[in-house]
Amino acid sequence: MKVVIIAGGQGTRIASVNSEIPKAMIPVCGKPILEYEVELAKRYGHTSFIFIIGHLGQVIKDYFGDGTKWGVDIEYYHEQQPLGTAGALGYLRDKLADDFFVMYGDTIVDIDMDAMLQFHRERKADATLFVHPNDHPHDSDVVDIAHDGRVRNFYIKPHPEGLVCRNMVNASLFIFTPKVLEMIEIGIKSHIEKDVLPRCLENGMRLYGYVSFEYIKDMGTPERYNTVCDDVARGTVARRNRRNPRPAIFLDRDGTITREVNLLHDAGQLQLIEGAADAIRKINASDYLAVVVTNQPVIARNLCSIEDLEFIHATMETMLGREHAYLNAIYYCPHHPDSGYPEERREYKIRCNCRKPEPGMLLKAAKDWNIDLARSYMIGDSTWDEEAGRRAGCKASIRIATNEPDALLKAVEKLLHQ
Repeated sequence: MKVVIIAGGQGTRIASVNSEIPKAMIPVCGKPILEYEVELAKRYGHTSFIFIIGHLGQVIKDYFGDGTKWGVDIEYYHEQQPLGTAGALGYLRDKLADDFFVMYGDTIVDIDMDAMLQFHRERKADATLFVHPNDHPHDSDVVDIAHDGRVRNFYIKPHPEGLVCRNMVNASLFIFTPKVLEMIEIGIKSHIEKDVLPRCLENGMRLYGYVSFEYIKDMGTPERYNTVCDDVARGTVARRNRRNPRPAIFLDRDGTITREVNLLHDAGQLQLIEGAADAIRKINASDYLAVVVTNQPVIARNLCSIEDLEFIHATMETMLGREHAYLNAIYYCPHHPDSGYPEERREYKIRCNCRKPEPGMLLKAAKDWNIDLARSYMIGDSTWDEEAGRRAGCKASIRIATNEPDALLKAVEKLLHQ
């Protein structure tokens, strides 16, 4: 399977770091960014590369040659004029007869490529996008995906006024089938995110978002460059590969993150508790995942639909995003065991293993994201939250006061400083 790396960028925003070499060749801890990508792909058995080069491209050729030093095969396509992130791909149709990875050469990334490829193949996708939440969704390209990962829409920055959407951002790592190349106009400057992917969607192609919390960060600015250098040196980049178990801090929603409202069933009722975004932002900066697990009997009571609840959660993610905080995942239980309400939905009136104090939501999250429960914590405002954490095998469960300002922040700070 070929790996195409787009390495022709001039790096105008990061020129202060080094303007005499291509952006993809800027060293991180003594090694060019591009070399990390070659080594990653080889680790997963992908040894056939095409480098798209342009500005100062000879520097890349002189360093990598034909790839023999790394045990891989490298060929080059040299842009004679800048064609954007997609334009040059159109010239590679004869070389890309099968599915292929696309990476940007200015990105430090360490992911389980096997898992992403399996996701792509199982869904028979025409294009699979690596997507994740981040702390600045308002100025990122946001991808609207359904629960099964199917892409429904793209919101390229700048966003429409008042956009409410899940915090799910395109991270510029893809798997494409050759069909995607048919959406690229030969010789015309174009971009994958702004031009090609929306065109694929308009033409009814199967696009999926592969959600992951592994490390992927571009070198767009000197500040981001310095952050990446620190993360590589500390081992953060390698540690976040999906194959390595990570701990999580599980969070209740109502009364813990958002103000407790009896049977909240409308996004207009939603309010963040003071300090909640600060607490989640601190979790984001740590090695812990921030995962919400919440009982939502409003579904069983038929006070709102699944779609309404998803909009409520999208609203919460949007509100947190404005505060530069994000949730890695949200799990909810729609069930309620007690019958007798005239408007109830009987299919949800069951005893389940996901309604807290049962641990089902935590156990599912652990399976989905390779979470180490023995190093994880549960924080909520009820004895049910405490018990769910205990039954799941968490290291500890912490109960905080309902709706209390900064209660979640204080609990998180205490955990992170242990």
